[in-house]
Amino acid sequence: MNSPTTRRSLLTAALAVAGAAATSSAPVNAAAMTTAPQPAPGHPAHPAPRPVDNSAWTSHADWRSGARSGTRPVAGRRPGLVLAAPAGRTDYTDPHTGRTATWEYATWTSPVHTSRVPATEVIASWNADTPAGTWIAVELRGRYSDGTDTPWYVMGRWAAGDADIRRTSVDGQGDGKSSVWTDTFAVDDAASGLRLVSYRLRLTLYRTPGSRLTPTVWRLGAMASDVPDRFTVPASTPRLATELAVPRYSQTVHDGQYPEYDNGGEAWCSPTSSQMIIEYWGKHPTAAQLAWVDPAFADPQVCHAARYTYDYQYAGCGNWPFNAAYAATYGLSGVVTRLGSLTDLEVLLAAGIPAITSQSFLKEELTGAGYGTAGHLMTVIGFTAQGDVIANDPASPSDDAVRRVYRRAEWENIWLRTQRHNAAGKVVSGTGGVCYLYFPADPTPLQRKALAAVGVR
Repeated sequence: MNSPTTRRSLLTAALAVAGAAATSSAPVNAAAMTTAPQPAPGHPAHPAPRPVDNSAWTSHADWRSGARSGTRPVAGRRPGLVLAAPAGRTDYTDPHTGRTATWEYATWTSPVHTSRVPATEVIASWNADTPAGTWIAVELRGRYSDGTDTPWYVMGRWAAGDADIRRTSVDGQGDGKSSVWTDTFAVDDAASGLRLVSYRLRLTLYRTPGSRLTPTVWRLGAMASDVPDRFTVPASTPRLATELAVPRYSQTVHDGQYPEYDNGGEAWCSPTSSQMIIEYWGKHPTAAQLAWVDPAFADPQVCHAARYTYDYQYAGCGNWPFNAAYAATYGLSGVVTRLGSLTDLEVLLAAGIPAITSQSFLKEELTGAGYGTAGHLMTVIGFTAQGDVIANDPASPSDDAVRRVYRRAEWENIWLRTQRHNAAGKVVSGTGGVCYLYFPADPTPLQRKALAAVGVR
């Protein structure tokens, strides 16, 4: 689908032009106004099959179905997987600190998942608790359509904190047929017809030797996709008017703060968006968790989100699964997926579920934005009566200016396309509808139905 080098550039999620923000629109009403989705004239009753396949292991039965070496499924309100008895010990040298430490470990390997969509790209995501003295690694091994297998690819080495290891992606992984670009497995030459038809995921849980500590993993899954190359995407027909009361935070008010995390706020669109949605669900970091932030800084929770989504290899806060995993530390479920249209977002918003979307565009391609970007995250919180997109755009000069209204056709195109021309006229990649979804660990029936409708469970 997308060439790895251009696809990799999108993962920055940093503004190409920061600042320059449009005037904010009217404030959000505390009570959302909603019109339930209705079939629109000409809208197909049975849409075309999605070029996306989501899989996830979340239930006690799911965890029992995998191959275990030292791990144990646990039941309860939120079933999970824990380290019961170590399968062995290993030394790990952290490439970002140079420290070598010994860790006990145990593993869980999923059953083979045959994707409904033979895929050009796969993105794994996970939800876990990693107390101090513990961390996890997530790996993927797939089978190609030519019958050969990939190596085990590291999709992330992750901890909620940063004292034991530095959470990190792993560069330089490839086998001549595919590569891993930060958080994304990609077939190197999609035009060849080669696809990934199935895969397994492997979890390794680590802890301090001799302790009884354990990570707990509640969710492990992946999104496989084969989105066709396209420069333009037709606008969907509006079916919903609604606006959710999502908190507003600007990334730009943090410019220059904590530059060790991706040069400060100018590149914090992803964690800023994540924090908005986390707080929409009523979750907050504690005062003790925020104690490290300079008390002179506004919205310290945004600084906190940047620190704890930061990928030390990628040197940025825009690692998609790391953001979803951060949201899950607040008791939420976090998933990275692709959606097919704004109709999908209407379904989610009608159930009270906002979304964080990834897009890239020239300044003139999105009326009212006032900037262009090689990759940017914003939250979609509603639709106007005319069907235009109401977004909390963190690339705004103040919290009050975050709420924007963007033209539906323009916004849908810049989000869903897989190819575009940059300012130099060169063909580069678009994200093809990537978004993060954060929702309660125990969704309501309406929320479950909406998530299922967009392929997520």
